Amino acid sequence: MFLGTHTPRLDEKGRMILPAKFREQLEEGVVITRGQERCLYVFPVAEFERLAEQLRQAPVTSKQARDYLRVFLSGASDEAVDRQGRVTIPPALRTYAGLDRDCAVIGAGQRVEIWAAGAWEAYLAEQEEAFAEQAEEVVPGLF
Repeated sequence: MFLGTHTPRLDEKGRMILPAKFREQLEEGVVITRGQERCLYVFPVAEFERLAEQLRQAPVTSKQARDYLRVFLSGASDEAVDRQGRVTIPPALRTYAGLDRDCAVIGAGQRVEIWAAGAWEAYLAEQEEAFAEQAEEVVPGLF
């Protein structure tokens, strides 16, 4: 499981050093794709394959399913993690997420998310009140 918030930087070649605590789970390679709210989703290859199998079961006759699959899969890129723990973020995905130098890398359970640092700070500030109010609705009986 991926947890926590980290603040790596992109280098001039579009590479990012992955947080040390995530590397072992990602060393076999990753799939990076568009996420919601203009972030990037990073999946270990095995998790992406599991997710892709679930997506393949969506009915081809559903326009919503087709639209989602097109956006989600057309932006996907399989990438290797080098010996220094770096991964290259493809230019199109950097543009999609508005990534420049400062980034926020968050653990989101079965995936990692990469955000432009300012976008993550704005999102978190906007969501904090709703987070406090929705706990019982989202996860009944948790607290």
